[in-house]
Amino acid sequence: MFFFSKKSALSLIGAALLLVVVSFVVSGWARPVFSNGLVKETVSELPFRLMIPKINVDAAIERVGLTEKGSMDAPKNPGNVGWFDLGSRPGEKGSSVIDGHSGWINRAPAVFDDLYKLNKGDKLYVQDEKGLVTTFVVHGVRIYGEHEDASNIFDSKDGKAHLNLITCEGIWDKISQKYSGRLVIFSDKEVK
Repeated sequence: MFFFSKKSALSLIGAALLLVVVSFVVSGWARPVFSNGLVKETVSELPFRLMIPKINVDAAIERVGLTEKGSMDAPKNPGNVGWFDLGSRPGEKGSSVIDGHSGWINRAPAVFDDLYKLNKGDKLYVQDEKGLVTTFVVHGVRIYGEHEDASNIFDSKDGKAHLNLITCEGIWDKISQKYSGRLVIFSDKEVK
């Protein structure tokens, strides 16, 4: 039989509570949000599916971070898209970024093969884990060169919610194992 002093029992309870809070924050359910210099916790659902009816996309969303070289990682499955989980969630203030493959190995179909067909006014939909769908409207399309800085797609300071889609574009270079450019679709959360 084990006996705990009051101090030991409080220490164990404190450690258990700390473990619960840390696992809650690390799992992504609670995230710090900076507003007026203060930090507060919010609960926000993770993105689950990306739907673009115009180009027949209905894709699962994988969470991606950074590669060892410091670039945004890509989804592992060519039929899925990758949400950059170090940035805003789709529908939150800021620029949320989702990437996907195009021009997959041996010409196999990939999720963003037809991304270039999107135009201003087209609609994109992101469904979260609870089934809530957020609508975005395309407002711009841009092709970035291989060495052109595209870091602005990750940042927004206008207080609005943006969703930027990115994929490879151009000519495949067998030596560098890269395409010559990147296609970016810029969209804003629909305001009703």
